[in-house]
Amino acid sequence: MQLDYVPYVQILAAFAAGATLGLEREYHNKPAGFRTMILITVSSCLFTILSNSWGGDRIASNIVTGIGFIGAGVVFKEGANVKGITSAAIIWMAAAIGMCIGLQHYVLAAMVVVLVMMVLLALFKFETAFDNLHQMKSYEIRFVAEEYSIGELEREFTGMHIKFLRTKTSKQMGIVSVEYNIEIHPGKRDQFESFLIRNSHIASFEA
Repeated sequence: MQLDYVPYVQILAAFAAGATLGLEREYHNKPAGFRTMILITVSSCLFTILSNSWGGDRIASNIVTGIGFIGAGVVFKEGANVKGITSAAIIWMAAAIGMCIGLQHYVLAAMVVVLVMMVLLALFKFETAFDNLHQMKSYEIRFVAEEYSIGELEREFTGMHIKFLRTKTSKQMGIVSVEYNIEIHPGKRDQFESFLIRNSHIASFEA
């Protein structure tokens, strides 16, 4: 009986694609790293091979649903910011690449891997350079309601020529918590945060 080597080639190709994506994630110390990306691409490829060999698409279609749970696991809130969205998107992409290889679309999969790496590496530098010219940061500022007010705080912002957008306000046990999106030049960020630290009315803040 002749051994069919195609599935083994597909698995190795999926391994290589996952390793390529995972190295970039590992280098930048992101939640979904080297091993995670390999497991996602290889498992997606394997499920697709099995689904295709059985003449149905039920397994392959469930990969799209199932991978969403893994992607949601790397998204988390840190202070006023949401992080991990890029890692979640790459998890989706890794699964798609694995499925692509499982259907033997090697050239397409290789092209997508190259494009993704360009986005992650080349555009990362562009994004960093752009951020040095303009930054929109999220801040969560807390103060005692009886000692300070939102109006007083925002008048301070206006006096410092800072553009801001209030996104959320809450109060619990006398402590007011206000979230802002603040447009600030990186050179003025230290000055702004020094103001928040020195202001005796502000109990705490997170950025």
